[in-house]
Amino acid sequence: MTTPPPNLDNRGLPIGFTLKPGLEISPRDAKARLETPGAMVMVDCRTQPEWDLVHIPGTIHIPLDQVEERHDEIELKPGQELAILCHHGVRSLKAALTLRALGHPNAVSVAGGIELWSLAADTNIPRYERGPGVLRLLPR
Repeated sequence: MTTPPPNLDNRGLPIGFTLKPGLEISPRDAKARLETPGAMVMVDCRTQPEWDLVHIPGTIHIPLDQVEERHDEIELKPGQELAILCHHGVRSLKAALTLRALGHPNAVSVAGGIELWSLAADTNIPRYERGPGVLRLLPR
């Protein structure tokens, strides 16, 4: 059984959700910046099977367990922002904090991950569920 989508505020965040200041960005804001040439680099830290199932075009795939070893693959131009994406925003927050410690002081997590992205920023990106032995697209 799937959870119904949350009611969203005018920023595209679940009603009552508070962004962690300086650590998170809303999916709508991240999408706008990603679509602005040269404004943002986005790293997707989900697993390979999740990436293979669905991903946002233009993102770089570096799974969370490889962030420390592969962080030097992230090349930012002056003024570019760095956002990290996962399924619900937990792994991406860990990845953002790790990247900050490794020399990317402005790395932020996309709040709510690709799940909230698909609800609030781009409904063309399918939702999915994952769990022990389960990885499947959700019906629209």
